[in-house]
Amino acid sequence: MTVSARMPESLASATGTITIDLGQIGANWKALAAKVAPAACGAVVKANAYGLGAERVMPALMRAGCTTFFIATPDEAETARKFAPTAEIYALDGLVGNSAAVFARLGVKPVLSTLDDVVAWSALCRARGEKLSAALHIDTGLNRLGLPARDVRHLAADPSMMTGIKLDLVMSHLASADNPRDPKNRDQLLAFETLSALFPGVPRSLAASDGLMLGPAYHFDLVRPGYALYGGQASQMAPAPVKSAVTVTARILSVADVAPGETVGYSATWRAKRPSRIATIAAGYADGIPRTASAPDGRPGGHVMITGHLAPLVGRVSMDLITVDVTDLPEGAAMPGEFAKLVCDEISIEDAGFSAGTIGYEILTRLGPRFPRLYLDDPV
Repeated sequence: MTVSARMPESLASATGTITIDLGQIGANWKALAAKVAPAACGAVVKANAYGLGAERVMPALMRAGCTTFFIATPDEAETARKFAPTAEIYALDGLVGNSAAVFARLGVKPVLSTLDDVVAWSALCRARGEKLSAALHIDTGLNRLGLPARDVRHLAADPSMMTGIKLDLVMSHLASADNPRDPKNRDQLLAFETLSALFPGVPRSLAASDGLMLGPAYHFDLVRPGYALYGGQASQMAPAPVKSAVTVTARILSVADVAPGETVGYSATWRAKRPSRIATIAAGYADGIPRTASAPDGRPGGHVMITGHLAPLVGRVSMDLITVDVTDLPEGAAMPGEFAKLVCDEISIEDAGFSAGTIGYEILTRLGPRFPRLYLDDPV
């Protein structure tokens, strides 16, 4: 995705921008849907579509053909139903607080992960005198949300516990799908096949962005990509057929000379070994740039792209600012008022995460509100 470094006049005072290519997100969904066919392909849009704006991302995905969405919380359910009035929507966190009534009103399907969830949803069905849809989450080894095997077998042996519940999906979640060589993937697959078979005829879902790259055995009836939709590459060995959909830029505020021996940033963690030029850029941990993007011993961590040239971060990331060594850039390449790219085709979300000792998911979802979101509405 190509985005000009110069800002439109209406955003002349912006310190940075996040540009989201809605057309590419739609194209990514289509590519993933084609890869997993004949299984269906949903979309995970929790956390405000991974921080990119559910109100814009969801309609773009629907235009591409997506009809099934996964969110996490009751508030997200309200938003999702507003922007996808006819879609199937599943709430991954299950019944939080008094959310059962909210989900029933919205026609959102809770993902039931505990026996308490099952009992509460069944009680609401009986009280309303109608069948209400839900999904059942089976834990196959992640040991996070999900019914353990003993509870799954208990439900299957006593179907009265699910009176009134229309079970539309049985699902689980892989722990190590980013590493195709990890034997835990196969262990979880076998556990899921065994336990989900206790609910014959109910559609099944196991794979998310990384799991769908493990092959058709993991696809079942529905896959649930999230990160990959936005251009993320979750698998360590099997690249997904997606392209970057996000560009993050921040304004260069100043460029200054630093003499040998002088330090830059808090705690003086970086010391110039030569005459240097340091650009100060209007982005910091308040904008989602991890403080660890520059290593604490003074070694450069992350990079930015300035007029086609990579420049390393030096010194500590602070709340509103980062400092970048532009000594080796051509004269005039880094100028106050121009924009550096923090995430782009050349610096992927994964690159930004790796350099900060974290993952691309965290980079994406932590992007702060100070940078306006700009949307490219190319047709899918």
